[in-house]
Amino acid sequence: MTAPFEQLVEFARAEHATSGVPGFALGVLHEGVTCAEGFGVTNRDHPLPVTGETLFQIGSITKTFTATLIMRLSEQGKVRLDDPVRAYLPEFRVRDPQASAEATIRHLLTHTGGWLGDVFRDTGSGADALSRYVAGMAELEQVHPLGGPLSYNNAGFAVAGAIIEAVTGQAYEEALREMVLAPLGLQAAFFTAAEAITHRFAVGHSRDGGVARPWQLARAIAPMGGLIVSAPELLRYAAFHLGDGTTAAGERLLQPESLAAMRQPQVTFWDRSHVGLAWFLSDLYGPRTQSHGGGVVGQETLLTLLPEQGFAIAALSNRAWGGNLNRRVTAEALRLYFGLESADQPKPQGADAAALAPYSGRYETAAASAELALLNGRLIMQTRSKVGFPSQHEPPPPPPPPMALDLCAPDRLIALAGHNEGDTLECVRRADGQIGWFRYGMRLYPRV
Repeated sequence: MTAPFEQLVEFARAEHATSGVPGFALGVLHEGVTCAEGFGVTNRDHPLPVTGETLFQIGSITKTFTATLIMRLSEQGKVRLDDPVRAYLPEFRVRDPQASAEATIRHLLTHTGGWLGDVFRDTGSGADALSRYVAGMAELEQVHPLGGPLSYNNAGFAVAGAIIEAVTGQAYEEALREMVLAPLGLQAAFFTAAEAITHRFAVGHSRDGGVARPWQLARAIAPMGGLIVSAPELLRYAAFHLGDGTTAAGERLLQPESLAAMRQPQVTFWDRSHVGLAWFLSDLYGPRTQSHGGGVVGQETLLTLLPEQGFAIAALSNRAWGGNLNRRVTAEALRLYFGLESADQPKPQGADAAALAPYSGRYETAAASAELALLNGRLIMQTRSKVGFPSQHEPPPPPPPPMALDLCAPDRLIALAGHNEGDTLECVRRADGQIGWFRYGMRLYPRV
């Protein structure tokens, strides 16, 4: 272990001890050397120690793998980012005719398609799982116009997966393994419980600390969030994105220009935060960070890269709301290794009721709602999910506790206490200046 990693391990150990997260894995790639450490247990009901090699479900970090494969296919001339989806999937449609006809692959990779994104239908485990999922999108409402503003869209990556199947003639999982996972040496990267079960793996835990079920995700979720890997495997993937497009074995997988394009800002939100091609980018630390998080049933993960420094950190936790632990450990790593602190951290302004009142209202999609209301001079938000996860057939999770909000900038709000303390939220205005949407968790909720 290097000295900074030893210090980070001690920090992570202390944070984990008070977090309520059963198990946590940490990995760092610095100057070409990978270090990993585990904390706690894989499963409170049947505990094994978490090690640096323990497998976790990395959820939406998988989206960057899907985009990496799309870039390989682009270099091979099999897809073009600005082609309409219908050039590859002629039957593609959502409820909005314009979005159906004009949505491109770039819209899919930048969360700007505009249709309802949190759709988790289980369409079976057969070879037609993705095509059936895409066919079922015909009824999806348009949350915002095609092309922006940004609203996180899982469904768009299922479409990207279906395009991969159409142009390769292979199942998405097979194409990813052949064209990305195997060349990068990711031998312990899996999609199913059947593959993972012979290894040490983490089990998710719910907010109340009990084991979360189900563990296995529906097959159609694979391109948006299906991978299962360990921290060192994830850092092997990160090393490729920090490099020049060649693998550790010297094989050219992507041109440097394609890697650079993936971290080129496509859409900006919240001032110095952007989305590239699948990756989220931030300038809050000075040097740009390139990151993606993931969340499945009772597991939360975060992968963060500093391209200028050739550095990456993976933080993997096995409890819902474990994201706070991931973020705290990641921030401490950037401080220990590089002396970096987040600049201009949003702070509550102590706004009065008159300043908060314009944001009151109900914001809603078919998948979830957020209600903001003044109570004793404070702005309180209550969110509710209307659908289950990882399948629409599951009952919706119970609503989280209400959250108190304050202004931290014009049209921008910050959570004041509880598990979500410090979370930032935004009211997005239409062209006429009226509040049209509320953005939370990068999802837009139209005002109703």
